Amino acid sequence: MILPDAGSAAFQTLDAAALLAALPDPVAHLGADGQVTLNRAAQARVAQYSATGDWMALFQASSVPAIRDAVQAALRGETRQVTVQVVDTAAPGLLTVAPASGGALLHLHVARDPLEVALELMDGLGLGMTVQAPDTRILLANDAAARILGMTREQLLGRDSMDPEWRAVHPDGTDFPGETHPSVQALRTLQVQREVPMGVYHPQEQDWRWLQVTAIPRRVPGATQPKQVTTVFADVTEKQAMQTEMRRRERRYRSLVRATSQIVWDAFPDGDFQPPQAEWEAFTGQTPAQYRGVGWLDAIHPDDRAHTLAEWQRAVRDGDVYSVEHRLRRADGQYVPMQVRAVPVTDERGQLGEWVGTHSDLSAIREAEQALRALNAELEGRVQQRTEDLARVTRFSTLLLTAAGEGIFGLDGRGVTTFANPAAARMLGYSIERMIGQPQHDLVHHHHEDGRPYALAECPIHQTLRDGQTRRVERDVMWHAQGHAVPVAYVVTPTHDEQGQPSGAVVMVQDITERIRAQEQLQELIEDLERSNQDLEQFAYVASHDLQEPLRTVGSYTELLARRYQGQLDPRADQYLHFMQDAVDRMRSLIQDLLGFARLSRADLTLTPVALDTLLRGVQQNVRGTLDADGSSLTWDTPDQVMGQASLLTQLLTNLVSNGLKFHRPGEAAHVQVTSRREGDMIHVQVRDNGIGIAPEYHARIFEIFQRLHRRETYAGNGMGLAICRKITEHHGGRIWLDSTPDQGSTFHLTLPAVPS
Repeated sequence: MILPDAGSAAFQTLDAAALLAALPDPVAHLGADGQVTLNRAAQARVAQYSATGDWMALFQASSVPAIRDAVQAALRGETRQVTVQVVDTAAPGLLTVAPASGGALLHLHVARDPLEVALELMDGLGLGMTVQAPDTRILLANDAAARILGMTREQLLGRDSMDPEWRAVHPDGTDFPGETHPSVQALRTLQVQREVPMGVYHPQEQDWRWLQVTAIPRRVPGATQPKQVTTVFADVTEKQAMQTEMRRRERRYRSLVRATSQIVWDAFPDGDFQPPQAEWEAFTGQTPAQYRGVGWLDAIHPDDRAHTLAEWQRAVRDGDVYSVEHRLRRADGQYVPMQVRAVPVTDERGQLGEWVGTHSDLSAIREAEQALRALNAELEGRVQQRTEDLARVTRFSTLLLTAAGEGIFGLDGRGVTTFANPAAARMLGYSIERMIGQPQHDLVHHHHEDGRPYALAECPIHQTLRDGQTRRVERDVMWHAQGHAVPVAYVVTPTHDEQGQPSGAVVMVQDITERIRAQEQLQELIEDLERSNQDLEQFAYVASHDLQEPLRTVGSYTELLARRYQGQLDPRADQYLHFMQDAVDRMRSLIQDLLGFARLSRADLTLTPVALDTLLRGVQQNVRGTLDADGSSLTWDTPDQVMGQASLLTQLLTNLVSNGLKFHRPGEAAHVQVTSRREGDMIHVQVRDNGIGIAPEYHARIFEIFQRLHRRETYAGNGMGLAICRKITEHHGGRIWLDSTPDQGSTFHLTLPAVPS
């Protein structure tokens, strides 16, 4: 058979239109008028890159000039072949341009690059693949690589293995430095790095993926330096997780066997028990000669031997699981209850190879069963007791709610009344049935006392339902069924659900009508008492002031009589005149003290910082005559300042120091010591003397007005001094008290407000 060449007449007579249309390669016909006709393959490929069907969109710009030259040559009747670069493949394409029917016929053949084929193959296998330059920059990457590493192909291209943003670890969790990456090692050593395990962080899933990485260096024959390195990696995360789980289960199984099986033994297929059986020997104390064959039965309790042997023989005969319970003698002679189980072990052909069995100690189980029975009995008793206690508590709660004098009602989370006691019903004039199921606010708490509507948001009870805070309201009103307000005080206590959220409230309400009436009466009494005190103070002041005028008259005439008739009358008359003068002096002193006491009650205090040292220097001057007359002494250690009125505080301290100097023991010089110290917001002042002391039963009495413990002939005075001291101290917001023992001296204590720090 002779094959004609392409230019023979036979080819020229053939109609090639159908063939050109069916070719898998892109074919285009360019007419002399510039019209382009594409076959199916060309139309499909061009449509991917040009919406207008531009044939030239298939080629990179660098190939366009050569294509145009070939077309011009075809139009002149020449056939040319041009190597072109197609936009969607790394391998070059071969474009054949031939003259046809006054135009040009263009046929494109694209050869697949082996590297692209490899990338697609790896994608199909689910393996990641990258091609890296000698500096480890990624030149190519398949879709599987991008998916496994959690990046796009564009993000991968250009990155190198030394990039610090890679996060990689060894299986033990230590860092995997970039310089130890398999691709780097393959480039350095020119050796294939196979199945290197590596963990990488997946940024999209935000977890770690485990890979097996293989790096293959590529070099040009005869060259000493590598040209590229191809890295292939598989995602083995699920496989590794499965292996980890299998290892965990295996460890757990082994631990379980060790924990539950005290004795593990094996036997021949015919059931003979042959040495060595280390665990059996350790537990029972039998020697190999004793337990060989069926000698192991001697270690079984005599009552259990028959059924144990019968069950063992049945299992051996049938090749079935052996399971029995019996008592096994321990080396110390104690019999231990055992659960025995053995299974036949067969080979791949189904032939019985051996028996493997275990003896598990049932002592703990028996004890646990006994303890469980005892516990169940105890629990039943506790449940019964708890039921009885709960019934008693329920009865007590019912009696308590019924007998309580205060009104008590409960609300759910919506503010609806869920229960109410009889006292609440009586207080508000409703029946219990009428209150339950009704919104509490709308029923009894809808208006203020002055008639203004009570907004639900302002109601303390509903505020507690929202925020779960306990609230106490001292004065409010609730409305009686007959329409009048009932003054009440109440406490709202929240209830909570299992999650700790407010679920309702319990409100305890008290009718305070009588309390308000008593408070009003008390206020009236206080006002009457204040008026009475003011009247008494005014009376004391006026009386004391008015008494001075006749007293001055009596005193003046008494003094004139004494001067004019001194020595002219009998001695008894002179004595009477002396008595009259003493009485006038005492009356004058008493009136002055009474005036001072009255003024103190009416005075308005002006509090300023006062140094106690300064006050004590003034006191020392006031008692200088007494100190110089009998050798008495006054010392003080008072570094503090107080808030007070200096004149009154000087009078206070002078009275206390004068008392200490006056009431001294006969034949002994008086000594008074004053000290101070800060106690919180107050200054504690102590005035200590070495005088005659005061019996405990008089400690409170001496601060009352006109109270004296001694005759005037023994110690002078009107009994007003300590009363004035108490009034001055209390006017300053302090208090005064006494520590004293007869014949051991006295200590007066007083507190005064400190200067704020």
